[in-house]
Amino acid sequence: MSSRRSFLRAVGLAGVGGLAGLAGCQTPDGQSTTRTSADVHAVAAERLASGFVSPVDVRAPAGTDALYVADQPGRVYNVDPEGGQAVALDLRDAVVDVSGYDERGLLGLAFHPDFPDDPRAYVRYSAPRRSGTPTNYSHTFVLAEFRVEGGAFVRDSERTLLEIPEPQSNHNGGDLAFGPEGHLYVAIGDGGGGGDAGTGHVTDWYERVPGGNGQNVEANLLGSVLRLDVDSRTDGAPYGIPADNPLVGRAGLDEHYAWGFRNPWRLSVDSAFGLLVADVGQSRYEEVDQVVRGGNYGWNVREGTHCYGVDGGCPSETPDGDPLRPPVVEYPHSGPEPSGIAVVGGYVYRGDALDGLRERYVFADWRAEGSLFVADPTADTQSDRWPVSAVPVAGEFAPYVLSFGEDRAGELLVCTSQNARVTGTSGALCRLVPG
Repeated sequence: MSSRRSFLRAVGLAGVGGLAGLAGCQTPDGQSTTRTSADVHAVAAERLASGFVSPVDVRAPAGTDALYVADQPGRVYNVDPEGGQAVALDLRDAVVDVSGYDERGLLGLAFHPDFPDDPRAYVRYSAPRRSGTPTNYSHTFVLAEFRVEGGAFVRDSERTLLEIPEPQSNHNGGDLAFGPEGHLYVAIGDGGGGGDAGTGHVTDWYERVPGGNGQNVEANLLGSVLRLDVDSRTDGAPYGIPADNPLVGRAGLDEHYAWGFRNPWRLSVDSAFGLLVADVGQSRYEEVDQVVRGGNYGWNVREGTHCYGVDGGCPSETPDGDPLRPPVVEYPHSGPEPSGIAVVGGYVYRGDALDGLRERYVFADWRAEGSLFVADPTADTQSDRWPVSAVPVAGEFAPYVLSFGEDRAGELLVCTSQNARVTGTSGALCRLVPG
């Protein structure tokens, strides 16, 4: 194992609803695949619930056997162990109308780490333009807190923590996750459009490529992963700023934890490998980043490990000498497999049912076509990249993967759809089981 990987394991965190028209777990007619993995056992998908439009997140809070599924048009469902489901929160009157190709909507869900003793939940959604959002912008990013009682969210308990003007409708990120220190990580895209340029995109230090919300940490909160303390207040804000956030006492907005992201679609926190963020690429490469405090992951100077917008000669560090950190996983849009068009972040597997996946990072491309990707963080290679295999999934597994989750036993959950757009009711929740 490389010294860099050992260091990151030691420090941990200290150191396309929301994709491309994100779209149940059923193999499409005629689907076949020759993609295999020599060292990972076969897996299958077992359907737990169905009938969703576009399920983009699933959570299993402590103290309950229920699973909560966030459906992109604006509802959260409570799914019981027998597959029964009830609406736990209906935000459709607060969320922008979404249908067809749309990257907005209800995009993220997280429960307080002390749940159910502290029965709060956090929801990330796209609202119509609110006060402070320019009239030529698309919508307003909203992060809100709700109280949960009897398995349902108390609608009139909503407390808005954060609002961010969003220039375009795409590249919203949207995932939420609590770290081991109890702080909330919030993934935010670069503001949309293409290339991190145009309306609502500021300039940065790299003059050869226009735009740069991902590289500018002073103008706005776009293109970053934020870290917030939901249990305190700082300077009158409805949330606290952790004292060890990297820009506290420096130039830049204190909420930033790491930056240089285009469209971080799904993140997870692992006990050994820390914060893992999947960042959807522009046109050539997809990536997964092992994110550290104050890390800069290169967009829009780099796309993965490659120059973006220029033919060679792009920098490997900022003018201040901070490195542009490479991903731990990268795959192309075309060429030898694995390949794809929009990465969907997953989890390092910590369950018991799938021996061949243990300590592997399981993720997917949105256009899954019957397979998942498995990366090995423990592989002893000459590269800092984690080797990746494509693993076919048997059983009820749809062609589009939207999101992953974990149940309370550490078994992997997958949200899928038969549709490439936000429409219909083919969205499903599955559990991965031995194939």
